[in-house]
Amino acid sequence: MSDIILEMNHITKEFSGVKALDDVTFKVKRGEIHALCGENGAGKSTLMNVLSGVYPYGEYSGDIVYNGEISKFHKIKDSEEKGIVIIHQELALSPFLSIAENVFIGNEQTQMKGVINWTETRSKAKEVLARVGLENEDINAPINSLGVGKQQLIEIAKAMAKKVELLILDEPTAALNDEESKKLLDIMLDLKKHGITCIIISHKLNELSYVSDAITVIRDGKTIETLVKGVDDFSEDRIIKGMVGRELTNRYPDRKREDCPIGDVIMEVNHWNVFHPDDAERQMLKDISINVRAGEVVGLAGLMGAGRTELAMSIFGREYGQKISGEIKMHGEPIHIKNVKDAIDHKISYTSEDRKTYGLVLIDDIKHNMTMAALRSYFSKNGVVNSNEEIVKSEEYKKRINVKATSINQTVGSLSGGNQQKVVLAKWMLTQPDVLILDEPTRGIDVGAKYEIYCAINELAKSGKAVIVISSEMPELIGICDRIYVINEGEIAGELSKEEVSQEKIMSCIMAHNRK
Repeated sequence: MSDIILEMNHITKEFSGVKALDDVTFKVKRGEIHALCGENGAGKSTLMNVLSGVYPYGEYSGDIVYNGEISKFHKIKDSEEKGIVIIHQELALSPFLSIAENVFIGNEQTQMKGVINWTETRSKAKEVLARVGLENEDINAPINSLGVGKQQLIEIAKAMAKKVELLILDEPTAALNDEESKKLLDIMLDLKKHGITCIIISHKLNELSYVSDAITVIRDGKTIETLVKGVDDFSEDRIIKGMVGRELTNRYPDRKREDCPIGDVIMEVNHWNVFHPDDAERQMLKDISINVRAGEVVGLAGLMGAGRTELAMSIFGREYGQKISGEIKMHGEPIHIKNVKDAIDHKISYTSEDRKTYGLVLIDDIKHNMTMAALRSYFSKNGVVNSNEEIVKSEEYKKRINVKATSINQTVGSLSGGNQQKVVLAKWMLTQPDVLILDEPTRGIDVGAKYEIYCAINELAKSGKAVIVISSEMPELIGICDRIYVINEGEIAGELSKEEVSQEKIMSCIMAHNRK
């Protein structure tokens, strides 16, 4: 049998006359882990959607050669029958069905006349769950009772149940913490030992270096190069050079303090207490006090579940929790916020960590997504919307933060992740806030788009805004923040200045707080 399991030759795919893929050629060896990387919008996911039949034969030009045969997949079921299974970034699980039911969703274990054989379903579910390290899970528990990390492993178990030969994972670790990511990558290495070939798309370059045998770089819909472990330079800087077409000497833009002095305190939160929305006895945030000044970028660091997002959402219109107590001051004056409208009126904005669920209307265009939060205050009078002003401001912000799109009338759902994140940022910038709270603003986007968002954060600070950044990536917080609060188990575990902050100091604060 050939050493090459997959060849994609001269693949070209267009959307409305724009080439998403331009003569792409891509080869994968049998039994290897092959990474696809590139900037947002480079064409990585499009290429894998062509391979798996999401974009059927006839909608693209070029050949897919799988196991030595030209394949013409008209739907996902066709590729799955050949042993190709794709796991998308947005998990395809039904939250209210059990783990066992989800493992075999669309692949039901039936007996005569299409009746599901539940005994076989449960026994086979236990088998495949054991292969991904979930042998101790209750197979009758609903999926929504599990964390994102375990849900990602259940997607892999689903693929195992379909007798997968080539497994495609699109951003599998985007929503996972470091520990969960390491576990998933180790499972991929174990699958490799069992002869399963994997293709992984990821923006986390350190993970690609750890797990991959080869890395193919795609830029602007074209294959640029393939780097092979043990032969080529596999460093992050080398991969970035292929992705962006140049050396990226600085991952973070320089903060020039002389032209951006830190001013007076804009917002302060004092003795903030919040209880769980479903359990009035469970306190999630305990006596938290923080402040942020004009022209300052303040980071919130902490482990997953430490309470950072809960703090942001409870400040922004009491969107999280119950029995909330404490005080918020803006420009030294106490304010009372009962809902999101009040928060916006008091010049506070919040971009959520889940841009697709809470930040955007994916079926609507860029213009409406950018202006919706500011519509009442800035784009209408007596209930009549000023469409011309909407167009002018949308065009201005599209250029200002470099949203890559054909026009402001393009549907947001068709944009890459980095450009979607820029639209969310523009939406809240248009509300003219004094304080912006950015929750995981660069999750799931590439180094080039990250740099542009860091530049936008810098510009906001230079214009006198106060910015709070929540991030799970400690190097990111260290690179862009003037000051960092460390949160652990719903309490402030420490406060670090730019001069004294390091990953070791952040972890020391957390460990010292745990010892308390």
